Amino acid sequence: MTEKIKDFDVTKYLETEEDIAYYIEAVMDEDPALLPVALREVARLHGGMTDLARRTGLSRESLYRSLKDGSDPRYSTICKITAAYGVPLGPKFPAAKA
Repeated sequence: MTEKIKDFDVTKYLETEEDIAYYIEAVMDEDPALLPVALREVARLHGGMTDLARRTGLSRESLYRSLKDGSDPRYSTICKITAAYGVPLGPKFPAAKA
């Protein structure tokens, strides 16, 4: 008998901002090239691109382009998106922001 493996959907387990933060950090640690796809999945789960556009100040069209498969978004775009989900990139200590 052949076993069928179901597709895994990580978004079913992203219930809190802390869950999202851990997921984004894990993706960045494992394979940063997958970050745009991970951020797109988080956006889909939490209000879609319209909500993400409102939270980041970026246009929906720009977000769709930045988060499509194979994209190479600007660092500033990634910073705005991750900050919107409570995972700011950059120095971890306020004193380092000089």
